[in-house]
Amino acid sequence: MQIRDLPYADPGAPDVRSGTRFLLWLGRNQLGGQVKAILWGLLLQLGIAGLPLGVGVAVQAVVDRDGGRLALAAGLLVGCGLAIAVGDTMLHRVAVTNWITAAARVQQLLSRKTAELGSVLTRRVAAGEVVSVSTGDVEKIGWFVEALSRFAAAALSLLIVCVALVVYQPALGIVVAIGVPVLALAVLPLLPRATRRADVQREKAGKATELASDTVAGLRVLRGIGGEELFLGRYRAASQEVRKAAVHSARMWALIAAIQVLLPGVLLIVVVAYGARLALDGRITVGELVTVYGAVALTHHPMRNFEEIAMAFSFSRPSAKRAARVLALTRTTTTTDAAGEEREATGDLYDPLTGLVAPAGRFTAVVCGDPDVAGRLADRLGGHPTEPAEGHTSVLLGGVPLDELPLAAARTAVLVQDKDPVLLSGTLRELLDVPSSGAVRAEDALAAAQCGDVLDALAQASVDTDGDPMRTRITERGRSLSGGQRQRLALARSLVTDPEVLVLDEPTSAVDSHTESRVADGIARLREGGTTVVLASSPLLLDRADRVVLVHDGQAVAVGTHRELLAKEPRYRAVVTRETAEELAAAGSRLHGIDTDELDALEGETA
Repeated sequence: MQIRDLPYADPGAPDVRSGTRFLLWLGRNQLGGQVKAILWGLLLQLGIAGLPLGVGVAVQAVVDRDGGRLALAAGLLVGCGLAIAVGDTMLHRVAVTNWITAAARVQQLLSRKTAELGSVLTRRVAAGEVVSVSTGDVEKIGWFVEALSRFAAAALSLLIVCVALVVYQPALGIVVAIGVPVLALAVLPLLPRATRRADVQREKAGKATELASDTVAGLRVLRGIGGEELFLGRYRAASQEVRKAAVHSARMWALIAAIQVLLPGVLLIVVVAYGARLALDGRITVGELVTVYGAVALTHHPMRNFEEIAMAFSFSRPSAKRAARVLALTRTTTTTDAAGEEREATGDLYDPLTGLVAPAGRFTAVVCGDPDVAGRLADRLGGHPTEPAEGHTSVLLGGVPLDELPLAAARTAVLVQDKDPVLLSGTLRELLDVPSSGAVRAEDALAAAQCGDVLDALAQASVDTDGDPMRTRITERGRSLSGGQRQRLALARSLVTDPEVLVLDEPTSAVDSHTESRVADGIARLREGGTTVVLASSPLLLDRADRVVLVHDGQAVAVGTHRELLAKEPRYRAVVTRETAEELAAAGSRLHGIDTDELDALEGETA
């Protein structure tokens, strides 16, 4: 896989049983790049290991006054130099490719999971964790995948050097063959402790970052209550904890690095002392001593890869664990066979868990009282249960479980707009250029959502579009617009889509009552004949609905029109009018005999 071939046509099905298994799965899926990196790494490492041999032959040739062997040594050194140059260049090229392609694979997997789960993802996993996984964690995972091949090349080259030294000069080679594995494994007992300290540091750093984010988000409130110093003190204490943990972790890694400097030095001293005695006894030549000495001195180069792979695994394992946790989230059991693809879903929308029924072609309003319950219900109606236990009771559309439909078919059938919709940056025309049935024009959707003032504001803000609001760019997340304007643009986008079933969660919570009334009329008019479900508690919206369902304690307990429920259902009235229990009791007797004129007056008051 080359960088120019990205993105992957299919990033694959990851092994998310653990962080380590996820890392190994990534390595296996880049086997070709790993093999290339190992081969180029071997060329580099063996080129470095060949330098002492060339120097030893040259020294011995000078001692023996042998010009032919001196020329041979020069050729050997030149060959080693070329091998080092080519190997280092190509290893770097292939290793970086492995890094980038591994990171790209993880990002594609995360993007696919985000598209599959939609807004439910941030209900199951904190948004900050998703951002952390898709940015910093992806880099750490790519680092391990890239370092793995270089470590394998270094280990193989050390094995080859040890075997070659035993064959070349058995007396000294055996000492090196025994000493090198000891060097490689000496720091192994320290790695678990270093990993734990690094995990503690990252945990404390994450808490400090979370505290800082909360403080910044609530800065205006903190200033209002005079709590700035209190939170500043908390952040100062948290940052000091991070500093101490970082120092604690750095000490262990410094000890590991010191051991990897000390032990090769000890081995070098042993080889020189023993080799010098052998040379004085005439058992080895000076050139052989120089060769073995140089080979041992250069073992530090491949040994550095042992420390790097330990650090890479230590830092990437928690990152891989977080990525695996996100990727392990599932929509529910999704059918992918041909029979599932041919199934069509149309008809009434029914939720077995709550007993809610939204008849086909009708405008149904749902009153929950608890905004969180309403949000979870909206997700369920879109085929995304937010609790594991809910997965066994999928919502049915025309008798077909939504979670058994292919994702594309389920998304086409049911569209859910949550209470905090996001506007992507781009022009207004691009914002409304979404997959749709083509039955609803953008102009009609904007008019139904009462976006006239938004269009005027965009036209005035336009500099180089000749006053055309459709060509005016909307800033990131629509920050230049008010909350009500963003909400109505998002509503217009949903109306343009014209799905089989449209589910709106508090679509007018950020607009004034006069605009809300016109928006309610626009939704009812434009969605006439389509199945529409609105989760709201506003009397203006509820009065426009064909039927209203009250959901109490997780169950649909009452069905009727807004006025019927207002007159007959105390729990409904408590949610819609925000009356207390005492007020409800006092008004109970009057409601039994209320006439139409009084109800109209009461409706005006609640509106």
